Amino acid sequence: MPGIIAGAQTELRPVGFGEMDGRVPFLLARLSLVTLVEFIVFGAWFATLGLVLASNGLDSIIGPAYLISAIAAILSPLFLGALGDRYLAPRNVLAIAHAVGAVLLALLPHAIESHNATLTLALIFVYMCSFQPTLGLINSISLTLLGENQKHFPYVRLFGPLGWVVAGLAIGWLGLSASTGLFYFAAIFAVITAMSAFTLPRTPPPAKGARFSLGDLIGVKALVLFRNRTFAVLMICTLLTSISLGVYNSFASPYLAVLGIDNVAGVLALGPISEVVFIGTIPWVLARIGMKWALFFGMLMWSVRFALLLFAAKGGMPYAIGAVALHGICNDYFIVVAAMLIARIAPAELAAQAQGWLILMVSGFGAAIGSAGSGVIYGAYVIPAMASHGASAWSPMWVGPIGMAIVTCLLWLALYRPEQPKPA
Repeated sequence: MPGIIAGAQTELRPVGFGEMDGRVPFLLARLSLVTLVEFIVFGAWFATLGLVLASNGLDSIIGPAYLISAIAAILSPLFLGALGDRYLAPRNVLAIAHAVGAVLLALLPHAIESHNATLTLALIFVYMCSFQPTLGLINSISLTLLGENQKHFPYVRLFGPLGWVVAGLAIGWLGLSASTGLFYFAAIFAVITAMSAFTLPRTPPPAKGARFSLGDLIGVKALVLFRNRTFAVLMICTLLTSISLGVYNSFASPYLAVLGIDNVAGVLALGPISEVVFIGTIPWVLARIGMKWALFFGMLMWSVRFALLLFAAKGGMPYAIGAVALHGICNDYFIVVAAMLIARIAPAELAAQAQGWLILMVSGFGAAIGSAGSGVIYGAYVIPAMASHGASAWSPMWVGPIGMAIVTCLLWLALYRPEQPKPA
């Protein structure tokens, strides 16, 4: 799965929500349910989209499909951010986004089965424009409702990767890994998510009456953070690592199928399972080696992950399964720890926008470059050599990310300095 952490403007929480201790268990249950079904929607189709397209003669648009998903992550605040911040209750925005998304998901099977590449890409783009903002919105809603009880948020957030696990296992068990039927599965859970959103307490729009500012929506005011060397270096390394994540998200599923793995979705579910496991080890590791080396370890493991995919061409499934299982280390020890480092160095008034830059690098620019680049490599090198070289034809796809991860590690060691005090 793609890894998602988003800041929230918790200072806008309704008065008194921090005093809901007696009702916290019930609130946690509702927030956990919404988080679970939200990520079931995402995990049901995103992980094996490349396999579905390849199985329906649309392998030429695998790269573009993930590219436009990344572009949607960059542009989506312009479509939904102002609406959610200023005019509608956050839970209503979440419900509307998923209701619209359910319709778009239900339209995708026909577009793909009719081999209409243009319509397929258009539907994916519009859907992701409505869906991407909900990844941060569900975090913001949870943090706002919990108020003084935000210490419970990690337990809610844990249901995100669990949703991916449930989706992957269900899609694999139903035999839908390469089928357009998985979009109907996702659409059903999108409707469930929309209905579940209305079980949450209603809160007013956090910026009701505020003057519309494009700069606020895209984080321009947070550019001052780049004066902080630690933040700037972290963003550079995040971008480079996220390019590799874009490559993996785009082509891991069709590659696993080429290796002869039938239950691709089920195998990919090992990724979020490992994420659940390794999230719990972060405090223990940070206490012993600190953020610098934890982040270095996370960056380094990306090179190991792609090396295993490279070896899988001749060594078989165990290497590929090992690469998938490293998802927890690669994501948790990079994206999650990076978010924690940002929280240390960003001033309170820029906390949300600073975290937004992390999301922009991971799900936006990094994913876009990785998807576009991998699509070019697939068309230029993998497809022409598939008939004669089989899985070995994929080697050019994995060599670049290995080198990029090594370069990222060297940059981090050379340029990182202990985090500076938060700017005034």
